[in-house]
Amino acid sequence: MNLTGAEVVVTGASGFCGAAVARAAAAAGARVRCLGRRPGPVGRHVPWDATRDLPDLAGADLVVHLAAAVGDPVPGRAAERAYRAVNIDGTARLLDAAGSRPLVWVSSASVYRPGGAALVTEDHPVDGQLSAYGRTKAAGERLALAAGAVVLRPRAVYGPGDPHLLPRLLRARRAGWLPVPGPDVRLSLTAVENLVDAVLAAPGWPAGPYNVADARPYSRDAVLRGVLAATGAPARLAHLPVGLAGAAATAATTWSRLTRRAPVLTGYAVDQLARDMVLDISRARARGYRPRRTLADHLARLGGEQPGQAG
Repeated sequence: MNLTGAEVVVTGASGFCGAAVARAAAAAGARVRCLGRRPGPVGRHVPWDATRDLPDLAGADLVVHLAAAVGDPVPGRAAERAYRAVNIDGTARLLDAAGSRPLVWVSSASVYRPGGAALVTEDHPVDGQLSAYGRTKAAGERLALAAGAVVLRPRAVYGPGDPHLLPRLLRARRAGWLPVPGPDVRLSLTAVENLVDAVLAAPGWPAGPYNVADARPYSRDAVLRGVLAATGAPARLAHLPVGLAGAAATAATTWSRLTRRAPVLTGYAVDQLARDMVLDISRARARGYRPRRTLADHLARLGGEQPGQAG
C-alpha cells in the first residue's frame, strides 16, 4: 500500500510502539491521525477512550490498532475487568467503527499457549495464557481475525525509548546479581524498527496472523549480559532452579494481592525467561518481511557490548 497522501489512523500513538509507527507513517508521506487519550508524536490528535467511546475513523484509508492495556498487574477480577475494557471491548468498538477499512491489529506472542513447542508457528494453540494481558489480547485478537484484519504477533519489543524491557531488567538486579530462572535458553525478540516495517507492509498481506521478530533468536544469557553492560549496570547472572523461581513468583503474587501493589515477580515472567521461545517468521518472510535490525544494533547505540546470537 502506497502511504503517500493516505490518511492513516494510529491508535495508542502516545505509547512506545504506537509512536514509532506514527513517525514512520508520516515519514512515508501519510497524513497521520493519532487516536488516544494523549497526543502522538506527529499528526493530528483525536481523543479516544477505548473503554467507552466509538473512535472517529471517518476518512481513514488505513487503521493501525496498537492501543492496549499492558503489563503484569495485581492479579484478580479488577485487573481482568480493566484489561478486558481496553483489549477486548475497545477492540470491538474499533472494529464497529472500522467497517471494511484495511486494519492492522498489533497483537503479541503472549497469546500463545505456554510450553509445548520450541519453534512457535502461527498455528500454535492460543489459550492457557498466564496473565490478564495475554488472555485479553488473545480474545481481542479473535475478534480482529474474524473481522478480516492482518494480525501481527511480536515478542518482547525493544528499542530507543523502550519503557518496559530494559527498565524492568534493571529493577531486577540485587547487589550486583541478576537472578534468572534455569539454564540458558533461546528467545525471539523484536526490534521496534522491525515491527514498524511489518506494520507498514502488512496492508498488502492477506488477512490472518503473522509472527514478527528479529531475523535470528538470541541466547538469553548473552542478551542479559549485553543489556546490563550497555546500560552501565554490570551484574553477574545467578541461575536459580526453575521450581524455586516459580515458588518465589507464587509468593510475590500472594503478597501483591494483600498489598494491592503490582508483583515484583510473576509466573508469567518466569515462564517467559525459563523456556525456549522462538517465533517462526517464515509466513511473514514469504510476504517480503526482512528484519533489518538486531539487538546488537541497539546496544551499539547505547555504547555496550553485543550479545551473541543462537543458531
